[in-house]
Amino acid sequence: MKRLLRNMMVGAAALTIGAAGAVTAAQAEWAPKKPVEFIIMAGKGGGADQMARLMQGIIQKNDLSPRPFIPINKPGGSGAEALQYMKSKAGDDHTVMVTLNSFYTTPIIQDGLDIDITTFTPIGRMALDTFLLWVHSDSGIGSLEDYVAKVKAAGRDWKVGGTGSGQEDSILTAMMEAEFGYEVTYIPFPGGGTVAKNLVGKHIDSTVNNPSEQSEFFRAGNTVPLVQFNDERAEAFKDIPTAKELGHDIVYYMQRSVNGPPGMSDEAAAWYRNLFETLFKSEEWQTFCTDDGIDCKDWVAGDDLAAFHQAQLKRHRELIESVGADAITGE
Repeated sequence: MKRLLRNMMVGAAALTIGAAGAVTAAQAEWAPKKPVEFIIMAGKGGGADQMARLMQGIIQKNDLSPRPFIPINKPGGSGAEALQYMKSKAGDDHTVMVTLNSFYTTPIIQDGLDIDITTFTPIGRMALDTFLLWVHSDSGIGSLEDYVAKVKAAGRDWKVGGTGSGQEDSILTAMMEAEFGYEVTYIPFPGGGTVAKNLVGKHIDSTVNNPSEQSEFFRAGNTVPLVQFNDERAEAFKDIPTAKELGHDIVYYMQRSVNGPPGMSDEAAAWYRNLFETLFKSEEWQTFCTDDGIDCKDWVAGDDLAAFHQAQLKRHRELIESVGADAITGE
């Protein structure tokens, strides 16, 4: 009887271990079971939208996912719509979002949102996008010095276009106002693509678009960049000086990262990190970054991305305090 009980216990233990092994294997093989909602917290045609759709294309072309990624733009409220949607999808393994710096600024400025981005699931940072100061090629402005003089002469009649109120474009615009001692009229648009078109149409006088948003018009000779807000000159714009070179300590980048909703399973998060790391290292992605002057040297994921988000939250709180929320929102 003792021998029989011992054999039964051994058999049960083996069955338990076998079942645990099967579960572990199943978890390791997690993959999307339905289409993945690929949320973009900005409008169509802007940098975030262009990057998300490029990512979607690379995923599809290289069969990186058994289910398609479906880009969905949610630009409302300077990204508040997207943030609230992601919060509502807590625990969902089939929703991820492409973010920009409004990932930090919108929750800071819009307290009523009750959004804590540190609860979101960090997947991976795809790029540090850059900013340049752009004017129409017919403006007659050929340098930052010329630009500042012309803006000071125009005062509030000078119209600067940007993506949303209280977002990264308005922060950089406020930083320039503080540095150069002028005031402009900031006009918010739902996306960087719309901003670029309004500059070409001369409905605004300047913008601090990302390179990908202006590249089509720059190559066509409709717009020209005057200065970069990087630490160093991007190879794609090697003839354009940085603000630092010209004696102005204005450095600002746009993070482009992919994040999941709060409570995403560890298995799903690991699968997405592997997919986006593969995408990040692909020739298609790296070529895009090089051609458009975007920093895609370092892959940052998981806990490292979470720490990056924490640091950026702190920095954006300090930036908003230094220039004043009113200067950013235009209120």
